[in-house]
Amino acid sequence: MASLQQIIEHGLKTRFGGASLPPHMWRAAQRIAVCRTSVLGGHVQACPEGHGERHWYNSCKHRSCPVCNYTSTERWLDRQKMRVLDCDYYHVIITVDSALDRLWLANARAMTDMLFRVARDTIFELMGDPKFLGAEPGVIIALHTWGQMQGLHPHVHCLVTGGGLTPDGAWRAVNNGFLLPGRVARDLFRGKFLAMVRQGLVTGKLAVPAEERLQQELNLLNKLGRKKWNVCIRERYAHARGVLTYLGRYMRGGSISNRRIVDWDDDTVRFRYKDYREDGGKRKEMELSLHDFVKRVLMHVPEPGQKVVRSYGIFAGSRRADLNRCRELLGQGPVEEPEFLGWQECLAKFGDKDPSRCPVCGARMIMREVFRPELRGGIRKFPLQAAA
Repeated sequence: MASLQQIIEHGLKTRFGGASLPPHMWRAAQRIAVCRTSVLGGHVQACPEGHGERHWYNSCKHRSCPVCNYTSTERWLDRQKMRVLDCDYYHVIITVDSALDRLWLANARAMTDMLFRVARDTIFELMGDPKFLGAEPGVIIALHTWGQMQGLHPHVHCLVTGGGLTPDGAWRAVNNGFLLPGRVARDLFRGKFLAMVRQGLVTGKLAVPAEERLQQELNLLNKLGRKKWNVCIRERYAHARGVLTYLGRYMRGGSISNRRIVDWDDDTVRFRYKDYREDGGKRKEMELSLHDFVKRVLMHVPEPGQKVVRSYGIFAGSRRADLNRCRELLGQGPVEEPEFLGWQECLAKFGDKDPSRCPVCGARMIMREVFRPELRGGIRKFPLQAAA
């Protein structure tokens, strides 16, 4: 089966065609390429009855690796499901205009922070207005920077409660299943975002892209101020689980999963995508050069320490008392911490067999040997020994 790890490992050998990438992208590529190999060390487990042994290699644990973040994502989902309120929810998608792609690439971290801040301020300003709700909602916002074809497509997915906490401590629900008028939200977001970008350019907090001038960027902002932006407010959801699962799927693991990769060779990579622009989400296949594919994938690796999922309002980590107040008003008990989800429980949750037990007698495998990471030299390989 074709895997992103194999493709990146091959790309490292050819230096991605001489591409110049930021250090954090190179580090991500190097970690993903050796994930679950003896380069990172591991251990040997054996059946106490002598039926066989297994060799385990350590995971890279990089958040952009598509194969070793499943358990951490499930833990995040468990925590969020314990915190959600028993109310309606809305899914709001806010997209940065593609004309700002070059500026985004030159200032990815600063532009990310701006997008989160303006998306939050837009939702809270409108929902705090008595004309719409007059209350403070709970919001979880997740950043995605990619499209189906792995190109740059910065946007955020917002999970918004269908109600909020009023200044006098009461719960007020959204009326008639209507969160906010899309046109008003679109225009407010556009104005706030362009104003913040303009200020960043004028004060020098944002770098002007190479081979462009400041005045060109300011002229572009004027032009974008007259254009319709994409702010989509989806229909009402009776609960938060579906949208939370959607957000969790892209929280870790990178921009593409192994199951979407069809095949690859030394020169090209072929993968599946959904064409939402021209064909209503029809499944298609796309072929890119190997170097172009790897560069597109690595372009979406967040910088170290950059949060790609953030909680605001009554879902903020510092607002536990307000969250419990809302839960009480909605007939729920206080927030409780979920039980720790180990990888064995995670597998059992979906009906998979526990690989830490012997497949012959079912006994718990015991540790027989631990080997250190091999960060230099050749890769040590252990032959997998089948159970007798």
